[in-house]
Amino acid sequence: MSSLDVRSASETDRHTVIGVITMAFAADPMARWAFPDPATYLSVMPEIAGAFGGNGFAHGTAHLVEGGLGAAMWLPPGVTPDDQRLAALTEEHSPKERLGDMMQIFEQMDRYHPSEPCWYLPLIGVDPLYQGRGCGSALLRHALPRCDRDRVPAYLESSNPRNISLYQRHGFEIIGNIQAGSSPTLVPMLRRPR
Repeated sequence: MSSLDVRSASETDRHTVIGVITMAFAADPMARWAFPDPATYLSVMPEIAGAFGGNGFAHGTAHLVEGGLGAAMWLPPGVTPDDQRLAALTEEHSPKERLGDMMQIFEQMDRYHPSEPCWYLPLIGVDPLYQGRGCGSALLRHALPRCDRDRVPAYLESSNPRNISLYQRHGFEIIGNIQAGSSPTLVPMLRRPR
């Protein structure tokens, strides 16, 4: 694609951003392990996205590729996901036999999350029709200069092994693995400011 414009998403864009994220994660290994039933996934993923990254809207740190092709839900230093809502949604909608493993995953995520202030990228995704056309890179290029300017690291957990090389191209480094029971592996990644 020749030109990809990225902008901060406002509260009025919430539905579009969450819709893109929901579509982008429809084949994501971790999201579908947590919510394998298609109807459950489609009904609960918008709420999961809102709880995980929705606190960024008030800070202007949710980003959207014009046309709704892709979205990123960043949380600035000091802003966190709604962990209580995430846990409640997981307990209510994930298969009961996976709940123990899910709680272990959340605990491991907490251990890997940097204790120092950082920009956290809980969700980034591209509409499947536009994947592989540079939308993910455009979203990262839009946000990472701020991390560098503020001299603050950026952190994420990659839930799809296909995306690790994208994050590495933008300076993220693998710092471990998160896995429990039958779950896929989440890969925590950290990018130091440049």
